[in-house]
Amino acid sequence: MRIFYTSLLAVLLVHCSPKKEAQQTSLTVSLERLSPLLDSVISNEVTISVIAQGFEWSEGTLWLDDKQMLLFSDVPTNTIYQWTEKEGAKVYLKPSGYTAAVPNPKAQGSNGLTLDQEGHLIICQHGDRRIAMMNSPTDQPKAEFTTVAYELHGKRFNSPNDVVVNNFDYYFTDPPYGLINQMEDSSKEIPFQGVYQYTSNKKTLILIDTLTRPNGLAFSPDNKKLFIANSDPEKAIWYEYSLNPFMQIVSGKILYDATSYTKTEKGLPDGLKVDAQGNIFATGPGGIWIFSGSGQLLGKIKVEEATSNCALTADGKTLFVTNDMNILRIQLRK
Repeated sequence: MRIFYTSLLAVLLVHCSPKKEAQQTSLTVSLERLSPLLDSVISNEVTISVIAQGFEWSEGTLWLDDKQMLLFSDVPTNTIYQWTEKEGAKVYLKPSGYTAAVPNPKAQGSNGLTLDQEGHLIICQHGDRRIAMMNSPTDQPKAEFTTVAYELHGKRFNSPNDVVVNNFDYYFTDPPYGLINQMEDSSKEIPFQGVYQYTSNKKTLILIDTLTRPNGLAFSPDNKKLFIANSDPEKAIWYEYSLNPFMQIVSGKILYDATSYTKTEKGLPDGLKVDAQGNIFATGPGGIWIFSGSGQLLGKIKVEEATSNCALTADGKTLFVTNDMNILRIQLRK
């Protein structure tokens, strides 16, 4: 299949630098088209903007359409930021993921973010090793939380990383990234890195216990498939799992193995989102990988620094991407 590239315009629009002065004045960005089907997902005139920068490691993007506001985590600084067109980026919630009274500079903050069925903010709290709900409304953020899930059979989770809510159940991944020494940490209580379902009747179910670094996850629009990213440089793979009508996994397969790309490109399979048509936007080596709902690789939006997560607006026309110290806005269609 013929591969060709289209250069993209990178426009720097820095509204804030919360921690440090901007370190980039431009981005090298290109669009790699691997299938003509990409034209139905992205127009030829794609624009990309840096809307904020200066973060330590940005993650956990969540778009709130009713407020026209983006939320995202800065994991090492234990902070959730908000971004709006009018005000740019500013602190939304701190502390966001490590709330113990005893300070620990090595403890990680929040990571993945989502909303539950009632509009509460749901947070993967690395430092607290739990899935938590912010008690206050999203327009009045306060660092007060209620634990949703924190243990399996009396053993604490590693560090929940990403979460989605589907039909009142919580689905989340639990790699060891938030543990201070990861695999060697003596506080690690569960011997595997799980993918879990926390049900509406408060039961924690193990969905998968064989992945080495489960990370981002998302459902297809018809809830017949569950996609999971594995952030292991030796097994940098996106997986596809088929679900029955009861949301139980009946089979699984490799959607795409990107392990060879980790040797030359920054980043690993990480966060991902699925649009209303079933197309998959997955952060991975070299940028954002775009797959059709059937698993065909359509193309890539290639950027320099490692990408970690992304969020789509409700109309599917804009993609927000956490790109290491940068927050990117990519206009997919007009």
